[in-house]
Amino acid sequence: MKPTQQLHDLGQSLWLDNITRTMLRDGTLKGYIDELSVTGLTSNPTIFDKAISGGEAYDEQIAELSASAIVEEGIGETPTERIFFELAIADLRDATDLFAPIHERTAGVDGYCSLEVSPLLADDTAGTIAQAAQLHHRAECPNLFIKIPGTKAGLPAIEESIFANIPVNVTLLFSAEQYLAAADAYLRGIERRIEAGLDPEVPSVASLFISRWDVAVAEEAPQELRNRLGLGVGFHVYRAYRELLDSQRMQRLMNEGARPQRLLWASTGTKDPDASDVLYIEGFASPFTVNTMPEPTLNAFADHGKVGDLVPADGGDADELLARFESAGIGVQALAARLQEEGKQAFVKSWTELLKTIEAQRSEAQPS
Repeated sequence: MKPTQQLHDLGQSLWLDNITRTMLRDGTLKGYIDELSVTGLTSNPTIFDKAISGGEAYDEQIAELSASAIVEEGIGETPTERIFFELAIADLRDATDLFAPIHERTAGVDGYCSLEVSPLLADDTAGTIAQAAQLHHRAECPNLFIKIPGTKAGLPAIEESIFANIPVNVTLLFSAEQYLAAADAYLRGIERRIEAGLDPEVPSVASLFISRWDVAVAEEAPQELRNRLGLGVGFHVYRAYRELLDSQRMQRLMNEGARPQRLLWASTGTKDPDASDVLYIEGFASPFTVNTMPEPTLNAFADHGKVGDLVPADGGDADELLARFESAGIGVQALAARLQEEGKQAFVKSWTELLKTIEAQRSEAQPS
């Protein structure tokens, strides 16, 4: 049995952190579903920028959209942003169709894809709420998450979107405190739906970014702690996750028909060339979670990964490990805030590059 199947069988969803029109058309994604137990995927501006700039698969649609009136229809969007969302939604509709049987078989627990709101809205609550609703309505896919960052401004947008029955993937989470704040926003949205007599079953995942922790401290962490901060933070968050699942608040909502928001391990591609290329896949084996991984990491795990011990429900030695980093002069809580801010800025940079790529192709498509 392949390691990917073993991981799936213990109760973890394996998602692909990538999407391209080429992999949709040539059967690559279908192969991952059939052969490597992939049950969903995530996307972000960087992924789409690489996909659009990496070949000619999008050229025809960009030319068609550039010549149509659709570029003027987006509320609060530039024409280029409108074109991007049309390109992304076209790909994600095809992908959600591939995952539809999984979504149906699991009664809506699995089989999702994700589309991110503009990173420029990370500090704009009202703008995020409006765009999340627009994208959800525009896509018309029951198994599509709208990605909203777990920033200060994003938290009320998460609550409002959940209340509006929009499936949400909370992104840019780095710590237990940030995760619990996002989970609270999700629960408030569900509680409001129950109070209003609405169906409380609105799916959501909370995405914890892992590898960026180890990259951030690579030059200052003691050798014996190298590539261990991401694992320590992840274990600490997993304990908070399990405690929330067992809480009276969550149990009451489940009794009303709600489903728990699942924890998702994100940024799980190993960045250190001297470390195992499946470090964060083997390290975060855990039931009722999702691990979304880049293609090279997925293929590496399928080839030589091993499923060992599960993440301990009590977080194991996470507290001791994080205390060792604090003793080494690395303030974990302050670093979490910095990483979220840096992640926000990195997404803005990727978004800007993505729009430049599309704008350049739009210019090429214009008749001379």
